[in-house]
Amino acid sequence: MSALWIAHVTVTDPDAYGRYAALAGPAIAKHGGTFIARGGRFVQLEGKERPRNVVARFPSLEAAETCYHSPEYQEALAHARGASERELVIVELTE
Repeated sequence: MSALWIAHVTVTDPDAYGRYAALAGPAIAKHGGTFIARGGRFVQLEGKERPRNVVARFPSLEAAETCYHSPEYQEALAHARGASERELVIVELTE
C-alpha cells in the first residue's frame, strides 16, 4: 500500500533550509516519492500552526522510511536541523 509523508514546518533559516530542499527533493524522488503538496494555502483547524506543509506520496510505508534513513536524505536533513522546527509523519493509505 502506498503511504504519505506529511511534514509541518516553520522555517527559521531560509538559506539553510533552501539547501535542505535542494537535496531533499532528489532524495525523495530516488525512493519513489512524488510531491502532492508543497506549501500552498491551508486552513489550520487544530494543533500548532506551521506555515509550510509538505505531502509526498511513496509506493509504500517502507519506501518512505527507507528514504528518511538514506544517506542522501540524511545529508539534506543536516541542513534542516537548526534551520526549522518541524514534525514529520508517515501514514499508510487504506486503499
